[in-house]
Amino acid sequence: MVHIQPVDAPRGGTRIAFLSLLGATLFWAGNYVIGVGAVQSMDPLSLVLLRWAFAAIPLLVIAQLVERPDWRQVIAAWPWLLALSAFGLLGYNLLLYAALQYTDAFSASLINAFNPALIVLAAAVFLQQRLTAPAIGGVLIALAGVLVVLSDGNPAVLFGSGFGRGELLMIGAIVAWTAYTITGRRAPKLPPTASTAVQALVAVAVLTPISFLTGGPTLPGSAASIASLAYIVIFPSILSYLLWNRGLATIPAGRAGVFLNLITVFTAIFAVLSGQQFSAAQVIGGAVVIGGVVLANVQSLRRVRT
Repeated sequence: MVHIQPVDAPRGGTRIAFLSLLGATLFWAGNYVIGVGAVQSMDPLSLVLLRWAFAAIPLLVIAQLVERPDWRQVIAAWPWLLALSAFGLLGYNLLLYAALQYTDAFSASLINAFNPALIVLAAAVFLQQRLTAPAIGGVLIALAGVLVVLSDGNPAVLFGSGFGRGELLMIGAIVAWTAYTITGRRAPKLPPTASTAVQALVAVAVLTPISFLTGGPTLPGSAASIASLAYIVIFPSILSYLLWNRGLATIPAGRAGVFLNLITVFTAIFAVLSGQQFSAAQVIGGAVVIGGVVLANVQSLRRVRT
């Protein structure tokens, strides 16, 4: 993620931004579902290392062909790129895959749905981003929907039960993603694909010696684990980051962050398709989350219609 100044885009540009954010969250939801199986055969460090090792070269090629960046200018922003890689490509993903060793994909995505509240708050504190009444209301409504789903319709039970190891790791993951998002907004303006490619190289450079010092990376040993790694490399590693940065070019960080709630909704859809049963509270809560996303982005939606 890089610093991309939102612009008053024409109708088509705003619509494309919305579709980009939807696509990014859809692929990230798949990362939760596929990641549960992947961490059964590969430890989180190996999975993150292989993920970015295979994604780095395609990202570099795409950057060169599409953006033709001034690589010296990109490298000159190395302190920001190091921070972005540490928070996002390393911190968030290591914590996510570690969490998926102890909890299921849907539960992890429910914790992740709290992320927009942190992003909105951090954007107001660190970016002096103005909070509108619809944005605040949308976030609160979306969070209320998450609470309905998480508590199965009885939020009072949340006060009597604590979080397990997986939930705590997911809380760390959303803190890392919030830091990644806000840092990206403050960083120098760089071509987004080139920036992500360099961040991927940083992640590989950091994890490679650590991996070999701890016995070497665990390689996928079955067709299913190879397919899981291939999905993680192509969709959440390459396409999601490209789409997310594309969306941030038009939609501010606070409102874009609300789209992360849709990871929970998409994960639920994938679970339904796989045969998992859901309660009425989960369905209603998911609908409330979607309503919150729409409300938080009502101003941009109006631009689309005009």
